[in-house]
Amino acid sequence: MDTVIQFFEENLLLIYLLVFTIILGFEVISKVPTVLHTPLMSGANAVSGIVVIGAILLIREADPDDYLTLGMGTFGLMLGAINVFGGYAVTDRMLAMFKKKKKVKK
Repeated sequence: MDTVIQFFEENLLLIYLLVFTIILGFEVISKVPTVLHTPLMSGANAVSGIVVIGAILLIREADPDDYLTLGMGTFGLMLGAINVFGGYAVTDRMLAMFKKKKKVKK
């Protein structure tokens, strides 16, 4: 329990920044019209890719006994990967709507 309290005391500014960005992101995304939502989410896949790389680096640099860091890195890796693959599927489906359908010859 002491290590968790110490972690929060050492990283208080980063925790405030994380909470602020979550609130700001929610407000910005909630104001986007429905027509623009899918293209913006497709562009956000690059950010999710950066999250995956950051999580891999975090896991790689963490001490084997630091379960909090390893757990948060693993959680970030899973969420980032889900977002990347889901975004790819949505983008692929969106682009398929613009392709011409082949006519069947009889």
